[in-house]
Amino acid sequence: MKKLLVLVSVLAILLMPLQNVFADEAKTQNEEEYLVQFDGPAEKGLLKGFGVEDEDILHEFSLLPVFHLKLTDNQAKGLKNHPQIKYVEANAEAKAFAQQTPWGIPHVQGTQSQNSGYTGSGVKVAVLDTGIDSSHEDLNVSGGYSVFGDSPYNDGNGHGTHVAGTVGALDNNLGVIGVAPDASLYAVKVLDSNGSGSYSGIAQGIEWSIQNDMDIINMSLGGSSSSSILEDYSNLAYNEGILVVAAAGNSGNYWGWGDTVGYPAKYDSVIAVAAIDQNNNRASFSSHGPDVELSAPGVSVLSTIPGNSYDSFNGTSMASPHVAGVAAQVWQAKPHLSNVQLRSLLQQTAQYLGDPYYYGHGLVQSYDAIAN
Repeated sequence: MKKLLVLVSVLAILLMPLQNVFADEAKTQNEEEYLVQFDGPAEKGLLKGFGVEDEDILHEFSLLPVFHLKLTDNQAKGLKNHPQIKYVEANAEAKAFAQQTPWGIPHVQGTQSQNSGYTGSGVKVAVLDTGIDSSHEDLNVSGGYSVFGDSPYNDGNGHGTHVAGTVGALDNNLGVIGVAPDASLYAVKVLDSNGSGSYSGIAQGIEWSIQNDMDIINMSLGGSSSSSILEDYSNLAYNEGILVVAAAGNSGNYWGWGDTVGYPAKYDSVIAVAAIDQNNNRASFSSHGPDVELSAPGVSVLSTIPGNSYDSFNGTSMASPHVAGVAAQVWQAKPHLSNVQLRSLLQQTAQYLGDPYYYGHGLVQSYDAIAN
């Protein structure tokens, strides 16, 4: 019996240095952070058997038998192979989803104005279009109206959602950011899922905008023929203090011949917006004529589309909401301005690009208008 006790004591003495050597060797290796889950009740004793000390336990969870630990590679491998351990996972890094700034936003000085605190807050923008996907994670729609009797937010085409994103996609670490991310967007559905509508529908949308105290109307739409009633409604909105902005049209030609600006952009009460590319060249499709008033980005414009998605479109339809967004920023900064004064300021501070027949007064510039 004496011999047995001596043998046990000797073995115990021999094992103790081995455990210490394991712990010491473990500490010579680089430690990384891991999440370790037990397959059953948590046992700190098991962790200590692998050389995990109290300072290596960064957090013990309450609802599941999980520990946030600092471990060496050997400790992690050992725990992973233990029958009482369910998972050993590296504590992966998480980051906020990146938000892209489409090229057009800084191009119109929208980013510079945002950095100075001008985000369109308090300004109401009516988007007369195919509706807006109000469930989009990057948009906040405040209200709306549909001439078709359905939901004004039902955008079966995608055009209106894209336009809305350029005006005011949210600053939320997701997707894209618009020119005026804090502007109040209103979906005024005057075009159907095929992107088609009528002058009657546009007039109804303008009427709703007047009755509901909109500040800015954006119309990325138009036709080739004039209408006295549509002109009267555009004039009425302008006379009521609303800034009315519309796409000049996509009927331009390579040579730039002829007056191709469409309606309602062609009316005196409406700002007609032409499209340019990143090099400030007129887009070949952009309509031209003496009624072109301002230019804005309209080539490869990235923005929101239905279903929490994003895509790049071309067109003066993409240029017009840049101007509407800039107007919202400037009006926030200078709320004392009338719509007539605001319009004049945007003209005066635009960056000259060349022949007014193609570019109007030039590229709309937000910060220059605010600082002027």
